[in-house]
Amino acid sequence: MAVTVSNRAAAGVYPDKSGPVLVEMLEDLGCRVDGPVVIPDGDPVAETLRDAVAAHYDVVVTSGGTGLTPTDQTPEMTRQIIEWEIPGIAEAIRLEGRDMVPAAILSRGLAGVAGGTLIVNLPGSTGGVRDGMTVLGRVLAHAVDQIKGGDHPRPPTG
Repeated sequence: MAVTVSNRAAAGVYPDKSGPVLVEMLEDLGCRVDGPVVIPDGDPVAETLRDAVAAHYDVVVTSGGTGLTPTDQTPEMTRQIIEWEIPGIAEAIRLEGRDMVPAAILSRGLAGVAGGTLIVNLPGSTGGVRDGMTVLGRVLAHAVDQIKGGDHPRPPTG
């Protein structure tokens, strides 16, 4: 599931640009994607994530609401839902874009698991989505397999 968190896009002030990029990149990884669902920040984020976990989505990726402004509440809403964090994903996403966009390290996005659902917060810019999905794409299939109880792949012996 792809979720765009933007007060202005949800209010129709401007179109959602990051959600379609997120959907395209998830589909390129072989995911069947619902969305992008466009919602305002705050309580609607927690409600949407809770509903997605109850619907047994494998993955929910959010775009937006991870910055430093007072209205950016996506990490706090995500923290209410996840049972445990996967800090390495969020750290790698922040580092992916930092050389081109130093402000990438200011994203407060989280990654974690609730029920059997992997939840990852990405920045709201299209570039932030591309960088974040580049990182996530490297580990997504393995992460979903692990969350579902899969074993670690073993190198062939011989």
